[in-house]
Amino acid sequence: MRVATMPRWGGDAQRMLVLDPVHDAVFERTIAALPRLLAPGDLVVVNDAATIPASLRVLWRGAPLELRLAGPPDDAMWPAVLFGAGDWRTDTEARPRPPTLRPGDRLMLVDGGAIEIVGVSDRSPRLLAVRFDATLADAWAAVMRLGRPIQYAYLRRPVAPHEVQTRYAARPWAVEMPSAGRPLGITTLVALRRRGVGVVALTHAAGLSSTGDAELDAALPWPERYDVPAGTAAAVADTRRRGGRVVAVGTSVVRALEGNARDHDGVVTAATGITSLVLGPSTPLGVVDGVLSGIHEPGTTHHGLLGAFAEPSLLERAHREAVATGLSIHEFGDSSLVLPGAAAGAHGACRPAA
Repeated sequence: MRVATMPRWGGDAQRMLVLDPVHDAVFERTIAALPRLLAPGDLVVVNDAATIPASLRVLWRGAPLELRLAGPPDDAMWPAVLFGAGDWRTDTEARPRPPTLRPGDRLMLVDGGAIEIVGVSDRSPRLLAVRFDATLADAWAAVMRLGRPIQYAYLRRPVAPHEVQTRYAARPWAVEMPSAGRPLGITTLVALRRRGVGVVALTHAAGLSSTGDAELDAALPWPERYDVPAGTAAAVADTRRRGGRVVAVGTSVVRALEGNARDHDGVVTAATGITSLVLGPSTPLGVVDGVLSGIHEPGTTHHGLLGAFAEPSLLERAHREAVATGLSIHEFGDSSLVLPGAAAGAHGACRPAA
């Protein structure tokens, strides 16, 4: 399977592998076909979190380290993961271990500012709670000025902050791009509305996908903050009452909606909360019917989540199709759509995967 090594917008021409669990079908379309695969009365829910430039170069006793913010601040304290020397050009697992710090230790920013270690997790000495020596507003300004997007060694060049934003990004809550929504542009969103498909948003603090610590990585995704607005909660309730399908754009939206419903007696409710829900093949879905996501390799967290939407045999066929046709993985890669009944809306023959 190919790895997407350069940022790209994708847009209407981006390739999309469609999985229909009802018709046991796997076929390829482009993002431009998304409105036709949905039906009037369906609802698309996007994550409008903007991506924070969450990678900060810091100094400890004169030695350069990397601090990756792991989420937005809570009462001026930021969750963070500390990395040893080097940067994104080195595979995360190959990075040297960072020094062990204690509460009260201070990391220096390259502009002379300081970050205090407030807490160190019992799970790993690299998992920290930090506070900037500044007001919260000034801390945000420092992050936006000095931070870089989090990225990984499979990319060919440094990624610019604007390249990790969706077109509808709003509040800066995500530390890695909610990449499932990357190809959705104005043309597609307008076409969905003209089709009679609702489009609403929530905000979910999409977190880190790798920490360099195997024990921490095994627990990903961590509990993450979400905010479901009243209009979105009402749209979900109305769609389900009328028998329409709720389609999540990204696994972060699935976690937010399903976690919210579990917190509120099975009903999506206007609320801000924390979801620790990790979905998998044995998890019943009470809210979301389908998901637009990336192309994921078997064994990854995101691929495991798709097991809540489709049987292993269908996911295996889709993986073979993705490999055979050269679809690409990772955040700048191609798309997949798991949607019951999608084949009924497809134009032309649905070519089953071999």
